[in-house]
Amino acid sequence: MLRYTIRRFLLMIPTLFGVAVLVFIMLRAMPGDIVEMRMLMDGGQVTPEALIVERARLGLDQPLWYQFYDWITGIMVGDFGTSMWTGRPVIDEISSRLGLSLEVAILATILAILISIPLGTISALYNNTWIDHVIRTFAIAGLAIPSFWLGMLIILSLLLTFNWIPPLTYTPIWEDPITNLSQLIWPALAVGYRYSAVATRMTRSTLLEVLQEDYIRTARAKGVYERLVLSRHAIRNAMLPVVTVIGLEFAFLIGGLVVTEQVFNLNGIGKLFVETVTRADYTMVQALVMLVAAFFIAVNFVVDLLYAVLDPRIRYS
Repeated sequence: MLRYTIRRFLLMIPTLFGVAVLVFIMLRAMPGDIVEMRMLMDGGQVTPEALIVERARLGLDQPLWYQFYDWITGIMVGDFGTSMWTGRPVIDEISSRLGLSLEVAILATILAILISIPLGTISALYNNTWIDHVIRTFAIAGLAIPSFWLGMLIILSLLLTFNWIPPLTYTPIWEDPITNLSQLIWPALAVGYRYSAVATRMTRSTLLEVLQEDYIRTARAKGVYERLVLSRHAIRNAMLPVVTVIGLEFAFLIGGLVVTEQVFNLNGIGKLFVETVTRADYTMVQALVMLVAAFFIAVNFVVDLLYAVLDPRIRYS
């Protein structure tokens, strides 16, 4: 297992490096002059002399290979540069908002797991009964209803029923857990409903497929208790694709909550992404893309390890 873990971890390094190269090249291959665009947006004087001074200040007058070398070596020591928009270190801008988005993603994942796995299992066990139809309707509705629209319904319901809306100012959970959860549980619920719908459908379909396998029929023919057949054989094997879906959805939520954050007035990573793209802050965009890519790669790494735990054949192959 240790050798398998080390091998999978080492594969993350060239993947991240490839992402860094692509991000760097694609941003600089975009049409237009980034310095001129920023000065026009800020209302500055766009003269040739001003452009030269601004390029020198931002380090854009250096050769591309040197710019990439300077950026990649900075990443290795945790320095992502300075924001072109705010003038603050990029790492400070991201860290001030990452906790909020990460907490919403974790809460949504917990809600999705608590809802999807039991409902998906029950739906598969009572296939084509009224229970199955109710659960499938619940899952299809979750797939059809946009998270931001459900979020607006939640806010309106709280306002009309209790004359109360979630707090607008973010409070870290270690300072005041009650205030923190009263603000973030609602966006987590709005996002987690769709999240659970995807995982419920996946759990049901994979469990139905596993229940038709020969080893399940053999275990039942040998007189093994149905509960043991489900817990030791069926559910464990059916979890492999479900773990993949849950992991990918979690990674997506880190930077994919743009509209939901707007609805609940959350100052998270998704909102920061939109603001930096709008203001052509290349330094921040590079860092945010690398952050999202690193989360996807890390989540895939964890999913690979869970695969090896759930199915010993993987780590021995």
